[in-house]
Amino acid sequence: MRYPETKTPTTNKTLGHPLNAWYVAAWDHEVVSSEIFSRTVAHRPLALYRTAEGRPVALADACWHRLAPLSMGKRVGSDEVQCPYHGLRFNSAGRCTYMPAQRTINPSAMVPSFPVVERHRFIWVWPGDPTLADPDTVPDLHQMSSPDWAGDGLTIHAKANYQLILDNLMDLTHEEFVHSTSIGQEELSESDFDVTHDERTVTVTRWMLDIDAPPFWLKNLRDRFPGFEGRVDRWQIIRFEAPSTIRIDVGVAKAGTGAPEGDRSQGVNGYVMNTITPETDRTSHYFWAFMRNYRLDSRLITTQTRDGVSRVFAEDERMLVAQQEAIDAHPDHEFYSLNIDAGGMWVRRLIERMLTAEQLVAARS
Repeated sequence: MRYPETKTPTTNKTLGHPLNAWYVAAWDHEVVSSEIFSRTVAHRPLALYRTAEGRPVALADACWHRLAPLSMGKRVGSDEVQCPYHGLRFNSAGRCTYMPAQRTINPSAMVPSFPVVERHRFIWVWPGDPTLADPDTVPDLHQMSSPDWAGDGLTIHAKANYQLILDNLMDLTHEEFVHSTSIGQEELSESDFDVTHDERTVTVTRWMLDIDAPPFWLKNLRDRFPGFEGRVDRWQIIRFEAPSTIRIDVGVAKAGTGAPEGDRSQGVNGYVMNTITPETDRTSHYFWAFMRNYRLDSRLITTQTRDGVSRVFAEDERMLVAQQEAIDAHPDHEFYSLNIDAGGMWVRRLIERMLTAEQLVAARS
């Protein structure tokens, strides 16, 4: 489906980030019982650790007494952290359990404790109203932990607003220009696409039939089918889940073997997992992974693919940082939207709705 160019300019100002949502704070392996891990999520510095039983905890990274970072302190007991400045201790609920040099603990001595869910190899944190935190609404990245898929990923600390990253992922025609030596090809901008949406998701579907495989995909095909030659059918199915998770079903199969109808047996299929956590208005934590459903036992393919995708994403990062710097330098410049921006425009609408809903609740309280 093609969309006409939007003639009305739109502001280049990025939206804020909803608070009533799940954001990834860390990979599961980054948070351990013996140490305290710090990361800022939606302008909220967090101290992350595990209890002795292994349950992840997220506390505000500021002691009640003098705001010293708890992440500079140490783990004590089964579920407590000790402030590095004056030794106050807080349990996993954020309540102070010990004050030095006095027997009575001030009943107001607490730090915020945030809802946490460990799922899909990630530690998810809810920075908003804790009464609204429903674990069932954690975005679906089940391939990350499924035995039917193998892969790995990394984290990019991007000096760009999280919505610029979402824009980048919702429109993959940029691959033709930014990633011309790996996954890009001119068929990307020449092919039609379809956009659908509901209250929480946006999906962009693109098929490119009977084309040459770009270098990245040709290597993956030959990993599974040694000596592969010939044309392919290629697909990209991008699924956004509000407010900042994008799962991309990607792959190529030998042309004419039924991939558009659902038979991908003559090809290679992967999922590019992306979940972006706003740190500040101009910085983001970009968690990504590439998962595949073939040659699951090959650690070599996992490492090679992760490193290859990492190089591709480094090209994206350079462009995103340059874009953020240009936006900062030209705050009054207005954007125009092209047909290729249809998916990203719907993403922004869903985020706007979430922000408006939170503002209405705040106004009534």
